[in-house]
Amino acid sequence: MKRILSGVQPSGKIHLGNYLGAIRQHIEMQNKFECFLFIADLHALTTVRDAKIMRENTLNLALDYLALGLDPEKTIFFKQSDVPEHCELAWIFDCITPMGFLERAHAWKDAQAKGKKDTTVGLFNYPILMAADILLYQPDVIPVGQDQKQHVEISRDTALNFNKHFGETFKLPEPYIKENVATVRGTDGVNKMSKSYGNVIEIFAEEKVLQKQVMSIVTDSTPIESPKDPKKCTVFHLYECVAMSTEITNLKKKYEAGGFGYGDAKKELLKKLLEYFGPARKKRIELQKNLRYVDEVLEKGATNARKIASATMAKVRRKIGTR
Repeated sequence: MKRILSGVQPSGKIHLGNYLGAIRQHIEMQNKFECFLFIADLHALTTVRDAKIMRENTLNLALDYLALGLDPEKTIFFKQSDVPEHCELAWIFDCITPMGFLERAHAWKDAQAKGKKDTTVGLFNYPILMAADILLYQPDVIPVGQDQKQHVEISRDTALNFNKHFGETFKLPEPYIKENVATVRGTDGVNKMSKSYGNVIEIFAEEKVLQKQVMSIVTDSTPIESPKDPKKCTVFHLYECVAMSTEITNLKKKYEAGGFGYGDAKKELLKKLLEYFGPARKKRIELQKNLRYVDEVLEKGATNARKIASATMAKVRRKIGTR
């Protein structure tokens, strides 16, 4: 069975775009691969500077994944900060990585151009910690979006660089880019769903909040009595993401027949979201009553992750001469 690894930053409440773009894929993969999934709290330090928020975001992300179906018996689920080997390996990689190599990283150039993040050493060095995150566990494949492919390429280049200096040590992971991964449109009807645009639908929000988010979806001014083009409607687009084919067909007919308003469509979407995520929303409430279980899952995951990480680092230390 191939080994696969993913990391997710604890950056706040998850939304429908997060679920469809990555989380659902992570859950599905645990039945096909040997899975490692870590909460990238060290990476989050590039933007989060409040200990209370960091703890809350980390706990909420763990709750979200467990509620949505992550099975700790099938996936090694842990916090990055609980495995110190990540930072040790990152420093070793730092010592053999040219500055110019990191200066060409898309994320660094993008941050500088947009000025959205503090251009700290941590942000600059982000790809090397990510390479350590990946190579530490000797995975076969890394699931990424098309826009994240460079991260895997940097990890492969780092592995090749280390192997050149110290001898064959790391395997070269392959990017796993799933075809037809949904790009989820936000409630503004224009941009990709993202916290930075404030256009999200939070799948674990209280029902009144969820209703407000759904009812805020921007639509055009086509009168109720007129037929509507479902392909141009964000409400229909989001409904397609969670509904069955027969339900999609039925809603499409209502759009094209006329006499069906966008308010009616939004009610249909809200109903479908509550139905689709109902079991997970219920499970999350139950998990919140037993936070010790969540802690135990992460602790056990870290223990299992460290077994692999320690073995890798023992080999690395022998190769570089510190052992």
